[in-house]
Amino acid sequence: MKHLLNLLAAIALLVWGTHLVRTGVLRVFGANLRSLLARSMGNRFTAALSGIGVTALVQSSTATSLMTASFVGQGLISLPAALAVMRGADIGTALMAVLFSTDLSWLSPLFIFVGVVLFLARQETTAGRVGRVCIGLGLMLLALERITQATDPMMASPVTQALLQSMGSDLLAEILIGAVLAIISYSSLAVVLLIAAMADSHIVPVPMALAMVLGANLGNGLAAILTMAKSSVEVQQVTVGNMVFKIMGVLLMAPAIGLWLQHVQPHMPADAHGVVLFHLAYNVIISVGFIGLTQAVAQLVARLMPPPDPASKNPLRPHHLDPSALATPSLAISCAAREALHQADLVETMLIGMFEVIRSDDLKRSAELRQLDDTVDELYSAIKYYLTKISRAELDEREGRRWTDIISFTINMEQIGDIIERVLIDIEDKKIKRGFQFSEAGLQEITELHARLLDNLRLAMSVFLNGDLRDAHRLLEEKVRFRDLERSYAAAHLARLSERTMQSIETSSLHIDLLSELKRINSLLCSMAYPILENTGALAPSRLRSDNPPEPPGHEKL
Repeated sequence: MKHLLNLLAAIALLVWGTHLVRTGVLRVFGANLRSLLARSMGNRFTAALSGIGVTALVQSSTATSLMTASFVGQGLISLPAALAVMRGADIGTALMAVLFSTDLSWLSPLFIFVGVVLFLARQETTAGRVGRVCIGLGLMLLALERITQATDPMMASPVTQALLQSMGSDLLAEILIGAVLAIISYSSLAVVLLIAAMADSHIVPVPMALAMVLGANLGNGLAAILTMAKSSVEVQQVTVGNMVFKIMGVLLMAPAIGLWLQHVQPHMPADAHGVVLFHLAYNVIISVGFIGLTQAVAQLVARLMPPPDPASKNPLRPHHLDPSALATPSLAISCAAREALHQADLVETMLIGMFEVIRSDDLKRSAELRQLDDTVDELYSAIKYYLTKISRAELDEREGRRWTDIISFTINMEQIGDIIERVLIDIEDKKIKRGFQFSEAGLQEITELHARLLDNLRLAMSVFLNGDLRDAHRLLEEKVRFRDLERSYAAAHLARLSERTMQSIETSSLHIDLLSELKRINSLLCSMAYPILENTGALAPSRLRSDNPPEPPGHEKL
């Protein structure tokens, strides 16, 4: 029992080390890896090469699959290009298995020591995250050594020998065992290294180990499918297409196990090397040999899993908040930002519609716009809940600021929607139902402010999306211009009241309230500029004048 517990602990340590490396690399290089993938989609070969490089760093083809599938879900890349990336990702994880199968145990203490020092000294910095990666690498090497030590005494146990004999040579059962292990551990790399270590210690025979390797590859593909099960059809197509390639590879390589044992395995210096090289051969064959089939497989998957009709898809509901992207925080931040822009598009629709109601007195259109505010509120809640599921600890400083900016942006959009709803209710009660009309001059003023407000909304969306400093300056300048216009138009309205203009008298309450509400909306829009200006040091700490303030009444100097 003690030896079994030692083996289970070593396996858990291996899986945990793989997790530390994967999450650590994503925290440090997540945004850069996404950019690398996005830039390499020119053809299937560069896409495959980028898949190799990204997976070699992340040490998880599943993580690469999640990023790539999310790109497809957002419409950034095509399905054939995504499948080409996955062909390279499989080679990348196989190459890492070959590397770790060599005797690197002497590096384990060094990696752990350096990693702990960096992590404890500068935990929230890039150096601390690199330390996390070093700790993971050290634990993986230590775990492989512990697996070898734990399996030696287990082989002497009669129970182990009886269990192996009872399994016989059932190829399907061996493949199934490998698949289950890969799904449970969420890492085919960890499982392949485990199988290689167990084969090297003779706890499992080499033929069984090779079959389990094929199963681990199938389990890796199935784990990605299960992870993406609640995502859009476009996202699921990537994982299913990748699974088709893996099944084709198993069908091709399973009958070749005997040939490998006869012609290749005898030339291997150790059983572990034969296992990991078989794993590499499998992935090279399905990647290089089948890369020309990416277009055909993509068409097959598209026929089996057709995307929903765009006309039947509700454009008002959240459709960028991909749950699978939460495993990659930098990618999840991008998804939330896209959904925030979707929310802003609906607010723009409400703002345009509000002016249509003012001109046309259309009660039906007003009711539709007020109902649209409920959708804006739902999007705000969905984005907020999605962001709370992103681990703040896994975000770097820039991504942390982006997280805060998205929250602020969605809050402002939700408040603007509420203001527009209140304005529409006032228009219905104080204008449409009473049959009142604005004066020609009053309507012209409202038209001018509304046009400026619409331009500022679009400028605020651009500032939120691009973070351009010049646009942020322009947006903040618009706040002053808009405030001056609002004051000027309010004074002009009061002048018309003094002239006893009947239309101005009838709509006075609505007119003044409308000017105030438009100014409030503009202030919310212009607040988008503050985070960018503050980060660049362009904001003064206070707007108060630095000279001596005026003396209050009754305190004049003698």
